[in-house]
Amino acid sequence: MFKYRAFISYSHQDEKWAQRLHRALEAYRVPKHLVGMEVAMGRIPKRLSPVFRDRDELPTATNLSKVIGQALRDSACQVVICSPNAARSRWVNQEILEYKRLGRHNRIFPIIVDGEPFAQEHGQPKGAECFPASLRFKLDENGELSDTPAESMAADLRPGKDGFANAKLKIISGILGVGFDDLRQREMHRRHRKMAIIAMAAVAGMFITSGLAAIAWFARVEAERQEARAEAEAESLRQTTAFLVDIFRVSDPSVSRGDEFTAHELLDRGAERIDTELVDQPVIQATLMDTLGTVYTGLGSVDRATPLLRRAVEQRRAIRGETHEEVAESLNHLGQVLKLKAEFEEAEAVLRNALAVRRELYGDSHPDVAQSINELADILSRNGDYASAEPLFREALRLRQQLHGTSHPDVAQTLEDLALNLFDQGDFESPVPLLRQAVDIRLETQGDPHPDVAEALNNLGFVIGELGEFEEAERLYRESLAMKRKLLPEVHAEIAMGLNNVAFVLHDRGEYEEAEALYREALEIQRQVFGDDHSDVAMSLTNLAYLLYDRGSIRGAAALASESLQIYERVLGANHPSATRSRNNLALWMVELGELETAETLLRQSLEIQKSTIGTEHPDYAGSLTLLANIFVATDRYEDARTFASRAKEINSASLTPGHWRTMIAVSAEGAALAGLGRYTEAEKLLLESNDALARDPSVLAVFVAENRKQLANLYLKLGENEKAISLRGGTIDNPPSGE
Repeated sequence: MFKYRAFISYSHQDEKWAQRLHRALEAYRVPKHLVGMEVAMGRIPKRLSPVFRDRDELPTATNLSKVIGQALRDSACQVVICSPNAARSRWVNQEILEYKRLGRHNRIFPIIVDGEPFAQEHGQPKGAECFPASLRFKLDENGELSDTPAESMAADLRPGKDGFANAKLKIISGILGVGFDDLRQREMHRRHRKMAIIAMAAVAGMFITSGLAAIAWFARVEAERQEARAEAEAESLRQTTAFLVDIFRVSDPSVSRGDEFTAHELLDRGAERIDTELVDQPVIQATLMDTLGTVYTGLGSVDRATPLLRRAVEQRRAIRGETHEEVAESLNHLGQVLKLKAEFEEAEAVLRNALAVRRELYGDSHPDVAQSINELADILSRNGDYASAEPLFREALRLRQQLHGTSHPDVAQTLEDLALNLFDQGDFESPVPLLRQAVDIRLETQGDPHPDVAEALNNLGFVIGELGEFEEAERLYRESLAMKRKLLPEVHAEIAMGLNNVAFVLHDRGEYEEAEALYREALEIQRQVFGDDHSDVAMSLTNLAYLLYDRGSIRGAAALASESLQIYERVLGANHPSATRSRNNLALWMVELGELETAETLLRQSLEIQKSTIGTEHPDYAGSLTLLANIFVATDRYEDARTFASRAKEINSASLTPGHWRTMIAVSAEGAALAGLGRYTEAEKLLLESNDALARDPSVLAVFVAENRKQLANLYLKLGENEKAISLRGGTIDNPPSGE
């Protein structure tokens, strides 16, 4: 029995690939029909965890550490991340050698990330070899490497080869001892599963459920009123039922006259009749206002929902008094729709009111109390008060786990909200496992398709994409969008968000035309749903600004960034993190346009706000420092530039993974500052280091890559190495700087 399913061997220069593969293997769910099957590798498990990955540099010694040696012996398989770095690493070579000496050469699975296998045999330079020697050759009878070549079938992550999804499946098929095609077909089937019922049936079911819920609610409330006569109760129920049935009675030709009614038209008919009918039944009126308001909210019609829910609150207060469960219910619904409209200040006040009523009615341990706590935390988080929101999310999670156990949709919701809150606070390690757990819970409890499953996939895709896992992020985004299109009206805020996310991935891949079309489609939907002043509209404008910049329109990007900033400041306030990020975007374009004074003013505003909101250890604060350092370089304030860039590098190094692009652009700015101070040797080292890292990372904005190359070219001109400068500048030298 092995302790680990696999041992990942890699050069620490390839740590990014090791982290990505490690997460992918441990997150993989084995198809149910394979679990428990006996194969040559043993009984197939439900999961591939745990997988061993050495996280620290090995000590300087002649032998592998005892910990590593024991882990090798305890591992059922070995996965080798192959690259020229790995081929040169004596530790990777020795790990493979030790594993082969255990008699497990047939359990070693290579995955190529760079270089060429058997490079010299294929006419490539020796330095291009990606297979370590112990992988290329067999062992002799004494357990030493022979000169007999070993056959190695490898998964291949190089451009134009397997791609991450297929490469991952090839490795998993080896670990499990099953056919690659079996796993691949299962993945394809899961991605393309079709909905069992048509969307209109789902909408109809939603309305029927809402109607039945209203009737059931009314019956419960009326039963609790001991003084109400049975005759009055029956009459009220009859009128409620008649009202709801009549709204949805569209099959009668005398009513519909052959027309087809949309969901919105059905709701509009009901909303119009609330004022003219049941005027002598205010309890039923209030219930129907609340019910129709929540259904409008679900369909994305927030402007129609808001007045109905406001009236429901007022009428229920007039009938029931302030402290009543119906009042709390309508307050909660009103808070939710105000949140969607980005009216966060009023939403917070309404939800605090709902929470206070529910605590007074139920105490601290009740599902409705947990819901109100979670809603309030979400409002605080959306308004940028992440630190205050986090303990509320944790309280809601604790309550929900106590009430429902660990596998319940409410638990999944709080896990998602907490994960996104932590990510916004700069914690990039914790969110992914929380979001994967939430997806698993939703699939288990709610099935596929379901709007909550779609949103969980979307949230996971967002965080994974921000961490550089673009291929998996795109798959999750597309899966989420396809599910939402089946379940929601085409003009809906969630459809717009899904379009935005897919466009973002296409944008990163350089597929600008398709990305721009999706961005503009999302923006049009958001304006139809929310109007022009909404944070989602501002977000889409920002995304479109980056796209226009990448397509060569700097002024177009600056105009959209300015529009986005104005919306954020009107809707969320100048101190909100989204407004700060938008301000920095605008500063970036101002630098490109040569308007350095304007850019510096914007960035200094951002730094002052960030000090009091997110603190001075957050990567976003470091981002503002880096941008300001680049302005100091451009205006010959080199000592200030070095100080700001060095501080940004320190913050990012502590918060992010080694070699992260945010750290590297700070390193580049520090190198440029040192060059300006005449410290050329130090400057060249930093500029080359950042140049190599930024060039390899597809997620880096082109403006940062270009700035790094420009500063490196300027340095070589100062050093008189014109050929290197010409190469970096694409064959020309414009206005070379004077030497020191």
